[in-house]
Amino acid sequence: MSVQERKQRERAERERLIVATARELAEQQGWDAVTTRRLAERIEYSQPVLYSHFRGKREIIGAVAIEGAAELAATVRAATSAADNPRARVTALARAYLDFAARNPAVYDALFQLDGGLAFADEDTPEPLKDAFAALLESLGEVAGDGVHPGLFTEVFWASLHGLATLTRAGRQLPEDAAQRVELLVDRLAVV
Repeated sequence: MSVQERKQRERAERERLIVATARELAEQQGWDAVTTRRLAERIEYSQPVLYSHFRGKREIIGAVAIEGAAELAATVRAATSAADNPRARVTALARAYLDFAARNPAVYDALFQLDGGLAFADEDTPEPLKDAFAALLESLGEVAGDGVHPGLFTEVFWASLHGLATLTRAGRQLPEDAAQRVELLVDRLAVV
């Protein structure tokens, strides 16, 4: 291995450490607790080293969002792959999405609530974000109904899931009714 390859590998490892530490800190204490000073202390590097990887917290949030989008896509695909019919796939997708949001609140916030400097619904959208949407579209497109654009239907269904995730997390909905909400969403929106 050349010196340059080793340096590139070490740089990539430092970057992964910064992102993992930011994510861990955000999950434990919220995004307000994530500062470059605190990250530098936790990973035992100077603040200038952090700034050599990320220009600031916004870019770190963006990196967590990109990582989270890949995880969300994998989660949704794993959940839907075991289902044997469209209704079961959509139900599995909804449950997996809501479970992901509940288990990873800081990642979910990085993806959908905070400014990570990422473009959405644009040519410049990073591939992991596009792939997360594609993972939803794969199952939802088949239940959009006649004359309904699959992408548009996916956006509306996704917005419904996001609303459920956000309202549940904020304590605005009774947790014991979660399964009924998913069933109602699938029954009323999906053509199965």
